[in-house]
Amino acid sequence: MLSAPAVYVCGVLPAPVVKHGLEWRPAVILGAVNCADEFNEKVCRDFRITGYPTLKFFEAFSRSPEDGKRISHVDSSLQALRQGIITHLEKYQDVYPPLEPGSTEEVHGFFQKNKVAYLSLIFEKNDSFVGREVTLDMQQYMNIAVRRVLSNEEELVKEYNVTTFPSAYLLVSNGSFSRISVQEEARSSYTSFLRGLSGINDKTLILKAQNVTTPPPSRVPDAEHPTETTHWNYADSSKLYMADLESALHHSLRVETAKFSILEGEQLEALKRYVAVLTKYFPGRPFVKNFLHSLDNWLEEVKEPNISHRALEKALKNKKDPPNPAVLTNSVTWVGCQGSEPRYRGYSCSIWTLFHLLTVQASLYSARNAGPLEVLGAMRGYVRYFFGCETCSEHFEQMAAESMDQVKSLDEAILWLWSRHNRVNARLAGDLTEDPKFPKMQWPPPDMCPSCHKEINGQHAWDEAAVLHFLKGHYSPVNIYFAYTKPEKFLLARDSRDAEETTGVKGKGNGIAGMEDKGRREEEEGGEQRRTEQVDPVVGRKMVAQKWQALKAAALAAKKKQHLSKRDTTPLLMTDDNSRRAVDYAAAQEHLRRRGLKSKEIIGVLEEEGDDGVRKSRWFHVLGLGYSHLDISLYFLSSMCLLGMYTFYIRLGSSKGRPRFPMA
Repeated sequence: MLSAPAVYVCGVLPAPVVKHGLEWRPAVILGAVNCADEFNEKVCRDFRITGYPTLKFFEAFSRSPEDGKRISHVDSSLQALRQGIITHLEKYQDVYPPLEPGSTEEVHGFFQKNKVAYLSLIFEKNDSFVGREVTLDMQQYMNIAVRRVLSNEEELVKEYNVTTFPSAYLLVSNGSFSRISVQEEARSSYTSFLRGLSGINDKTLILKAQNVTTPPPSRVPDAEHPTETTHWNYADSSKLYMADLESALHHSLRVETAKFSILEGEQLEALKRYVAVLTKYFPGRPFVKNFLHSLDNWLEEVKEPNISHRALEKALKNKKDPPNPAVLTNSVTWVGCQGSEPRYRGYSCSIWTLFHLLTVQASLYSARNAGPLEVLGAMRGYVRYFFGCETCSEHFEQMAAESMDQVKSLDEAILWLWSRHNRVNARLAGDLTEDPKFPKMQWPPPDMCPSCHKEINGQHAWDEAAVLHFLKGHYSPVNIYFAYTKPEKFLLARDSRDAEETTGVKGKGNGIAGMEDKGRREEEEGGEQRRTEQVDPVVGRKMVAQKWQALKAAALAAKKKQHLSKRDTTPLLMTDDNSRRAVDYAAAQEHLRRRGLKSKEIIGVLEEEGDDGVRKSRWFHVLGLGYSHLDISLYFLSSMCLLGMYTFYIRLGSSKGRPRFPMA
């Protein structure tokens, strides 16, 4: 329960706003909840926050989330946030200090009724917020009061000879007054001047000096959990990282959709289209693709007009049933999209990367009957109905409404998204949301694609043919790197550990397959032995024999681990819609990783083409083993020579016959 009026802003608040929120207590309590953070998912859903920034006003002694009244939509500027708070605060009758305009009668008798040394009058027009902001700025200071006076209060305006609005005057209890001289007639200048007056003391500092503590107000939702020190992940800007892409999938499917208790109508259809496009084109690892296929099938089978959050949450859980586990990371790891601080880049960067990749994938798989608006339409629906930043969503919808329907080919779809992304970068350059260490720029820069840039009549221009070629290479699956991704076994083990924590059953190890501690292994082995001893002796012998056979099979598999044959590469090939054999890059990396090869040893893909440009074949080369084409040729010739020599001597020995011994 709140002891004072409160305004909670759902979104990431800049530091100056938080600072003003502290200064305006106890007139109003200002707090912030980052609904883009998965940690606050339940709080934001309980308070029915579906986008940010969202401002909700709670009167004093509010008890439940339903008591919050949403303040009409404001933009994300600091000034708009402050003004929105003040406008709603004025509707609350018992607010102190008073924000209504002062009258001539009140000013003339002020020092007789109030024991303060100073009274500051802020003369302004009716639509100005300067006087109200200064009033709130100074309400924690003793021995001074602030009142706003409107320009239509003619008697006071004439008495103090006021000619400009806004302007500020300082009245002293001894009867003297003077105009406050500042470089700029603005709120910050007036506040700074008044706080520097002699005899003006901060109430909070006095209470601290007297060892008097004021009880903190009750909290509505918890603020964002403490930020931990972020480990910096090295990234190459010329590469894509699967960790970013999988994190984007997790956040978009599990966090952004979790804000809604019910999905129905166009919103539900937008989710279905988004998942269908991901299932069709996302070049993920096998278990991630299984996850998307499973979710897509579930959504297609939904016949009801709506689905609940609980049902969707269940469908989005990882399924570890062999032989085809469906698993997606349950956390985010930013690599190429990591910002200098947690509030920068991250998800917004990764969702752009994801859709650029999908437009290129649709172009590469044109035989799958992809329409030019298939990926763009899915992106438009997702951003419109699910993307948390409401301002971003509105701007993207405006761009889509302007020209998206003019896209007539898959290549045009790639270029449309690229050009709109650059337009967004231009709009946000210098914005509060911009990461100072990663400034917004027109992309790709000249150092990444020199041929993309040209000059026409002294003006910069894009060579769109070169840009298209660059985009198809940059957003190709072969340019995706798997550094910092979690292995399948790790994800499955963590799921098991999370399930144990949820049900209250705690394991004794760290929960990660292949990394269990010695105590857990000994406990499992001891438990197996005890179970064997408790069963029938015949059954027990069979169990021991089965275990021995399993150990032999495991040893044999380990012995053959480093040998790679043509049979091993067969599952890594897939047939595209033109009946050609193509490489499933993600499956290849996962399959070979299971064989024990490191990422640097894994894959080189050679595509041989005839003069007519038709693909002939694709082969895998295990580059890490250190063999080149020349090495293989020499080894082959040496083997043939040795085989020939061996055959020659065998036949020579046969022709001479066996030695005979004399008979007795």
